[in-house]
Amino acid sequence: MNLYVISGVAGMTGNELARQILNGNKGAIIGFDNFFCSSMDTIADIAENENFDFFQYDINSAAQMAEIQYLVNRKKSDFDKVYYINCAAVVHTEYFYHVNTTYDTNVNGMRVFLQQAIAVGADAYINCSTSEVYSMQSFAEGGVKESDFLLMANAEHSQRTSYATGKLLTEFFMKDAVDNGLIKGCSIRFANVYSKNERFAKHILPHIVTSLTETGKVVLLENSKKNKRTFLHNNDSCASVLKLLETPQALDGTVYNVATDEEISIIDLVYLIGEKLGIGKPEIIFEGYRESDPERRVLNTEKIRSRTGWKPEISLSEGIDMIIQYRKENNK
Repeated sequence: MNLYVISGVAGMTGNELARQILNGNKGAIIGFDNFFCSSMDTIADIAENENFDFFQYDINSAAQMAEIQYLVNRKKSDFDKVYYINCAAVVHTEYFYHVNTTYDTNVNGMRVFLQQAIAVGADAYINCSTSEVYSMQSFAEGGVKESDFLLMANAEHSQRTSYATGKLLTEFFMKDAVDNGLIKGCSIRFANVYSKNERFAKHILPHIVTSLTETGKVVLLENSKKNKRTFLHNNDSCASVLKLLETPQALDGTVYNVATDEEISIIDLVYLIGEKLGIGKPEIIFEGYRESDPERRVLNTEKIRSRTGWKPEISLSEGIDMIIQYRKENNK
């Protein structure tokens, strides 16, 4: 039985990851979250599980992180392995443009959590990064690869890339720790993860569902006239984390793309959701423009598929159905 220490455990990736661990009898969890973009609602079904210790803590609080470290040290001898998984992040697009808003949690928080994992002798550390690091070169035939050189917008173009730059730095922290024999681990570049129970309609998919459900129309940026994206259900993103932990040779400090190759234009996404909601041809209102926003982002996932056997299981159509059904059942 393993012990999983999860930051951001109530968030979109963290809560489903905890659920898969507990429901799969993979081990026990020490998890914490400050409810930046989540609430107890997302973990209500597992909160009382005897193998789940939850704390409303902030990764930026030294005192609270010291308490987590103390608890791990007290419990670790009861488990076969100890895994740290960093899901804490400031990820809403609106914050990408404010470097001071994202730095503490995304960069320093990750580093402190990694140092703690090393200090307690954890067996592995999973660093959740982002496909935003591909910036202005996010598309290639067959998908962009982890080893591709990056073409990033900088401060002369837009503050948007400050988020991606911070996440990119965490990948260097991860690689350095592994190369120096301090811990095993890797970084994951997720692309447009969504879930059925995302609390705020900040990302594009829940924004469209919410807008069409409430008003029958949706407001999009001018960029959406051309943009295309792939979307990854959090069931699949979390499954990739567990697959990597189950594959020791993959924990080499490098980076893994995790995404689908099911690309769709944002306009067609609106029409698809509208059809599922019984809205013939939804009204789309275009307002505003986002600088340094790539028209396409498609990731090559051959590396994680070949090394771990992971592959996405939930299609975009199925994922949208799950969102709509969840909202009906919970009056959202």
